[in-house]
Amino acid sequence: MTYPKTVGVLALQGDSRNHLSLLADLGVTGVPVRTPEQLEAVDALVLPGGESTAISLLLETSGMLGPLRARLAEGMPALGTCAGMILLAREVTDGRPDQHHLDALDIVVRRNAFGRQVDSFEADLDVRGIDGPPLHAVFIRAPIVENAGDGVEVLASVARADGAERPVVCREGPVMVAAFHPELTGDPRLHQLFLERAGD
Repeated sequence: MTYPKTVGVLALQGDSRNHLSLLADLGVTGVPVRTPEQLEAVDALVLPGGESTAISLLLETSGMLGPLRARLAEGMPALGTCAGMILLAREVTDGRPDQHHLDALDIVVRRNAFGRQVDSFEADLDVRGIDGPPLHAVFIRAPIVENAGDGVEVLASVARADGAERPVVCREGPVMVAAFHPELTGDPRLHQLFLERAGD
C-alpha cells in the first residue's frame, strides 16, 4: 500500500497534535501546517476539529485561504474532521456570512446539528471500507451532512433524534470528511482508509 509521502495537519486552531500522533502510528510523516510555504511542501492535508469560524478567519489572515483552495482544486487529498468537514463542504446552511468554505466536495452541512456541548455523544459506526469491529466515534458539537451530491460516497450514517439517518462519513475523489473526532480514540483506521485512497 502506497501512502502520500508527507501529510500536513492544519495547525491554526484545534487538535492537530493527536492527528499527528495517529499518522505516526501508521508510519506516515506528519507535519503541522501554518503557512502557505508549509502547505506547498505536503502531499495531503488533514483539517482537524475546532471552531470552524475561527479556522476560517485564520486561513484568511495567515494567507492560507487562496493557496489551500488552489491545492484542493488541483486534487490534493484532504481529510476533514468535525470543523474540517464544515470547511471542506460546498455549502454550510447555518454558517456566518463571512465564513469561508472550500467547496472541496459536494455536500451541504449543518453545524452543531446534534445540539450544544452538553449534547455531545459517542457511537459505534459501521464504516464502509473499514474492517474489524465498529469504529468508536466521539461527536462533540458535531455537524451533519444534510445533502450529498450524486458523486459523493456515503460511508457511514447515524440516526438523529427524529429517527432520520444522516451521513457522517463521506468521500468524493481524494477528499474524505467525518463529523466526529477520530483522533480522540487512538484508532487510526479512519486515517488509514483516507490514506489508502489518497495514495492512488
